[in-house]
Amino acid sequence: MADFKQNYFQRRTKSRGPRTNQRITSQDVQVIASDGDNLGILNLQDAISRAKEQGLDLIEIAPNAKPPVCKIMDMGKYKYDAQKKANKAKKKQKKIELKEIKLRPVTEVHDYSFKIKNAQKFIAKGDKVKFTIRFKGRELQHSSLGHELMDKIKIDMEAIGRVELQPKFDGKQMIMVIQPL
Repeated sequence: MADFKQNYFQRRTKSRGPRTNQRITSQDVQVIASDGDNLGILNLQDAISRAKEQGLDLIEIAPNAKPPVCKIMDMGKYKYDAQKKANKAKKKQKKIELKEIKLRPVTEVHDYSFKIKNAQKFIAKGDKVKFTIRFKGRELQHSSLGHELMDKIKIDMEAIGRVELQPKFDGKQMIMVIQPL
């Protein structure tokens, strides 16, 4: 029973990152020196000994190549550079958000212009804007007011955005989504 627990709870570690030094499986490897010079195809043990002479590691860069390409460099520096590259790529990503602006078919002119100005700011930042017109009570019988308001929104927003989702009814409300050009 103790043997079972030991095996069951034993930490299963997946190899993280490229193989280094003794973990490289191929017998012959294409070696690139730390300064970038191509040393050619060497026996794995010769390549590891060259790396050890310089106080560096042999890191497998292209494991699927025939023979695998390895580079002599410091493993800590390699991991640091990979992390910096990943952080830089993550920083450049732009997450697009969906902002919602709610209106009524009887929204006054000043309120309408204020909300359109906010929508233009959102689109300028790169976000999508969802316009929602909510109908209450008998306003639902005058859905043409909602269509007229949506057409006015389309005209006001055509300079900086285009309609992604045409106006449509969803229960007691009409929705339309505009995305940046």
